[in-house]
Amino acid sequence: MSTSNCSSRQKAEVLTEALPYMQQFQGKTIVIKFGGNAMVDEQLKHDFARDVVLMKQVGMNPVVVHGGGPQISGLLERVGKESTFIDGIRVTDSETMDIVEMVLGGLINKQIVSLINAHGGKAVGLSGKDGAMIRANKISAKRKDAPSEIIDYGHVGEVASVDPSVVAILDKQAFIPVIAPIGVGAKGESYNINADTVAGKLAITLGAEKLMLLTNTPGVLDKQGKLLTGLNRTDVNALIEDGTIQDGMLPKVQCALDAVASGVTSSHIVDGRVPHAVLLEVFTDSGVGTLVHG
Repeated sequence: MSTSNCSSRQKAEVLTEALPYMQQFQGKTIVIKFGGNAMVDEQLKHDFARDVVLMKQVGMNPVVVHGGGPQISGLLERVGKESTFIDGIRVTDSETMDIVEMVLGGLINKQIVSLINAHGGKAVGLSGKDGAMIRANKISAKRKDAPSEIIDYGHVGEVASVDPSVVAILDKQAFIPVIAPIGVGAKGESYNINADTVAGKLAITLGAEKLMLLTNTPGVLDKQGKLLTGLNRTDVNALIEDGTIQDGMLPKVQCALDAVASGVTSSHIVDGRVPHAVLLEVFTDSGVGTLVHG
């Protein structure tokens, strides 16, 4: 058999494998947190855009939420302002919040929108402030190394409520929402919110079929570094207790669990370094990460 015939047959097999998933997820909402290497590597960015356009083309409703921490730090450095983190959270004064809004709501958001549109999609960029979509409360916390000290993080927030009406309208009109994780407070003030958290809350409020969190790791790994392809709450609790899940993976897994517990059918922690990771997770039997289910 010639190489071209073999290639054609492989393509047919791929499409055949994808068909049941296209049928299953037609009309369903899939919320994707876009971040990590997938957001900075040029080829991976184009792969992601094509994946999202294809999902919309076959009848799914992808909703993209993006981060931008490294890009925020880069611009702060360029303007001579030092980034300050306490217990992994960026302290965000008013001047820093202006930079955050410029980077998340402006630069990054419009780059993603343009990329999706360049590949044939109809993306619309939003922040959580548009239509008061994401109402936020200011967060404060006790310092881990000094529990008696209350930290003022400034304009750092947590999601108080989500109004899904703007996203629902865009979905019905064949648009792809691209959302920056900025919320609005009771007095109109802006808050920077963790993008994983925003994606999780949106997935819950929209009644999404899937929540996908793109990361820079293969997924959740055991102590020997082997990928754990499927986890439920009991598994996760045991892995947290024995220290297997810790640091940056802990909030991602908790976000995934919370989404599933609140009605999202499944959550996926996906290796965003893999080309076309989103399509592989949605349309193939094997996937490229860790499935978190109830």
